[in-house]
Amino acid sequence: MANNKAQDSFVALNIAVVTVSDTRTDENDTSGQYLQKALQEAGHNLAEKHICKDDVYRLRALVANLIADSAIDAVLLTGGTGFTLRDNTVAAITPILDSTIDGFGELFRALSYEEIGSSTIQSRAFAGLSNNTAIFCVPGSTGACKTAWQGIIAEQLNSQHKPCNFVGRIKA
Repeated sequence: MANNKAQDSFVALNIAVVTVSDTRTDENDTSGQYLQKALQEAGHNLAEKHICKDDVYRLRALVANLIADSAIDAVLLTGGTGFTLRDNTVAAITPILDSTIDGFGELFRALSYEEIGSSTIQSRAFAGLSNNTAIFCVPGSTGACKTAWQGIIAEQLNSQHKPCNFVGRIKA
């Protein structure tokens, strides 16, 4: 299954959700809650859910442990992708990527432009692969999570999506 071609049957993935925030709690983490609900409604399994302070080393350590776990197929991160002094997702995650999915950020910003106009340039949404795990990093707003999930991630984590998706690559 080490290719990116669509498959005949659906493959449920084990997906971790990480909210990057200094202020969110389980009660008010609407973005993490949205991603959890969306992935489960799509037929995937929630492997783990975390809220991590926006700290480069804590976040890098958490995601490194998640990608080291062979049972986790994908990690969805929400938050920390902007330009404030506390937005550390890019600095934390980029060094641990084996390869980047360059088109993800470009497509996310194109979709987001239709919703929020030029403010989308303040998003550094990005994605990559590491240790056969897909990692998607999106802004912390629930709207941005919906845009990313509905416009890109749901299809790319669906083994039946044609002509290609990432499931064969991460389940290799």
